Amino acid sequence: MKNIIWLVVVLLVAAGVYLFTANGGDAQAQTAAFRNISPQEVKAKIENKEDIVLLDVRTPGEFNGPLGHIDNAILIPVQELGSRIDELAPYKDKEIIVYCRSGNRSRVATKILLKNGFNAVNMTRGMQGWNQLSK
Repeated sequence: MKNIIWLVVVLLVAAGVYLFTANGGDAQAQTAAFRNISPQEVKAKIENKEDIVLLDVRTPGEFNGPLGHIDNAILIPVQELGSRIDELAPYKDKEIIVYCRSGNRSRVATKILLKNGFNAVNMTRGMQGWNQLSK
């Protein structure tokens, strides 16, 4: 009976270690690697003429729609990002600020870019937040 208990304990520990490493290890380190930036900070970078890339991950209809887009942004919808990631290769050494309507799709896109070795940052609140800057 004692041997069975030890076997169960060892299997549970092994399963825990497997799940921990399969999910990328330290969750706190993953959070630290994922960065957010506010619309105010993005505006300051643009005004300071910092060498950044703006990536809009909405649909073309949204890009040209009522919320508008940030000048000089590249449009690659999030659902196409995986198959079009090579288009961003020239910007691999630059900070890529990713945005969408509200900050949800851009969070997904930022994670895709980070997994592919890009220096990507998610703009919180998206175009909704950006447009509030001028109010």
